[in-house]
Amino acid sequence: MQTLSASKLVIARSIEDAVLALSDDEADAVPIAGGTWIMRAPIRNEAPRKSYVAIGQIAELRTVDLDEQEVRIGACVTHCELARALADVRQCRGLVAAANGAANPAIRQMATVGGNLATREFAASDLIPALLALDADVELANSFSRERCSIDSFLKLRSDRSFRALLTRVIIPLRRTRTAHVRLPLRKAGDYPVAVVDVAVDLDDEGRVNDVRIAVGSVEATARRWTDLEARLAGGVLNADVARELAEIETATFAGRESVEVPAWYRVQVLPVLIQRAVETILADPS
Repeated sequence: MQTLSASKLVIARSIEDAVLALSDDEADAVPIAGGTWIMRAPIRNEAPRKSYVAIGQIAELRTVDLDEQEVRIGACVTHCELARALADVRQCRGLVAAANGAANPAIRQMATVGGNLATREFAASDLIPALLALDADVELANSFSRERCSIDSFLKLRSDRSFRALLTRVIIPLRRTRTAHVRLPLRKAGDYPVAVVDVAVDLDDEGRVNDVRIAVGSVEATARRWTDLEARLAGGVLNADVARELAEIETATFAGRESVEVPAWYRVQVLPVLIQRAVETILADPS
């Protein structure tokens, strides 16, 4: 098998440099920053790409900026950097928990937000369901412009092998939202999750649900919203036991994915309990 050392490495100093290198169809290039997924390609018996474009030195991709309206996260921000930058942002508590709980400390020091989102083969992302629940957008740069699209749309775009745009940042609107991130690891803390649930909810003064977004990850090949459960919770008083009962009714909407570690049915079966824990976390938040 060809090794990664046989591939060409292009070091981009700007977004324009990176976009130009990625737009070369013959080069078959992909971006690399932390490299936590790409560097283990030989272990997964995956053939390396012809070339890689290193984007970790582009300053614009390394920042986290926020104001009263939104948070803007550069694609090369690591999980640890993300958790530190947003530790005091109430609306992002679920996202901070996702960043702090993913994989293990060594991986969190290197793995980037952009790499986590762009790796279509990685089904067990903690960040993607957290960002789906927050109604986040991504910014994509290509040879012509920079465009903004929803996380949902990006997850569909990335499945196309010919997709060449560079994910430059993630944008999160700051609303009156409480959030929670709950994961069930395979065996112990630090493992990839059996299932992940993220809930973002806006409650009125009586505890009724004005708006709710629920996302599920690791259960299927790609994280997605649980819209049927959202519809059942909307307008009612948020209650952890009720949420679990309603989730038990709606689990049939998930197929589950098989793996050597966990059967598909088990990934689906644990979802109601994770929903209950997420709601309990939100209701325990005094803010």
